[in-house]
Amino acid sequence: MDDKSFGFLEELCNSPGPSGFEGKPIRLIKDYVKPYADSIYTDKMGNLFFERTGRKGGPTILIPGHVDEIGFMVSSVNALGYLTFNQLGGWFDQVLLGQRVQVMGGKGMVRGVIACKPPHVMDAEERKKVITKDKMFIDVGASNKDEIQALGIRIGDAIVPESNFFSLTKKSFKEGKEVGERQIIFGKAFDNRVSAFLAAETVRQLKAQKISHPNRVVGASTVQEEVGARGARTAAAFVKPDVAIVLDVDIAGDVPGIEPHQAPARMGEGVGVTVFDASMIPNQALKEIVVGICEKNKIPYQLTQVAMGGTDAGPIHMSNIGIPSIAIGVPTRHIHSHVGVIDTADIDSTLRLVLELVKYLDRKAVDGLTST
Repeated sequence: MDDKSFGFLEELCNSPGPSGFEGKPIRLIKDYVKPYADSIYTDKMGNLFFERTGRKGGPTILIPGHVDEIGFMVSSVNALGYLTFNQLGGWFDQVLLGQRVQVMGGKGMVRGVIACKPPHVMDAEERKKVITKDKMFIDVGASNKDEIQALGIRIGDAIVPESNFFSLTKKSFKEGKEVGERQIIFGKAFDNRVSAFLAAETVRQLKAQKISHPNRVVGASTVQEEVGARGARTAAAFVKPDVAIVLDVDIAGDVPGIEPHQAPARMGEGVGVTVFDASMIPNQALKEIVVGICEKNKIPYQLTQVAMGGTDAGPIHMSNIGIPSIAIGVPTRHIHSHVGVIDTADIDSTLRLVLELVKYLDRKAVDGLTST
């Protein structure tokens, strides 16, 4: 990544946009790709599309990365001015308490903290149990409903983590030897702003590098993936692609307590190529093309799988009469929390792979994905 793209990634990850409230990050992406796309348009679900056409009459390649982040929604305001909340996407109870949030109120962002009653007033049995989300509340410093109303907060307002993007550069070691430097980034919404960024960056690089490609590339920022891959359904129906390269994060398994069979990918070891998840088995011919391109071009890659969870590839590959699809991702530590962690080398590897795929997938190659 150059300074322009890195700065855009930081701004994109910091922007608030949980499922159903993706307006700000969508606008950021639209402005970023405008100089590079042949056309930009949306569907009625709110997905953003940006095209770059190579050879006319070539196959249509859909490259979606969902733009929504996990968050919350105000579900009630109690008499003391505390907010209860519903979750937008999957949250593990234990990552929430004590975390700062921002309420997207009608008068602007309102800062607060997720809390519960203190352990000092819990009985012995209560202190032994995990506090669940239904026992938590958000404190924005109010003392009654009137103060909440004055802040412009209503039931139905979205809530996002408060967690700013930052990076560090450090020495890298393998087998006890220094092998260079690594740039590590920390921040919220890496799932899946990193891939929304990559979809946009693909279109940018196609023009900036004057890359010739035998197809029509349609990058997409899809909405509401975290609440059931809803945007992917309309995106596939609208674009009717011949093949889909779905971008998402991958679970980095180099974390204490994770066994290799649960999450094989490791941060810094290359792009993750998903061979199985709960929503999709990839097109096998396309998978072999991906692996072959990685090996030919010396792009670091990892074959990965996850027994639970899925991506936009789930509904996309079953759309229309079927769409040959594969999911590839950037290994990310601590997804679905306030702070994710990524090695930027894995972002670079993923972008290299996508660009090489775009150059390779002509009509003959795409037709071969479904030939018998």
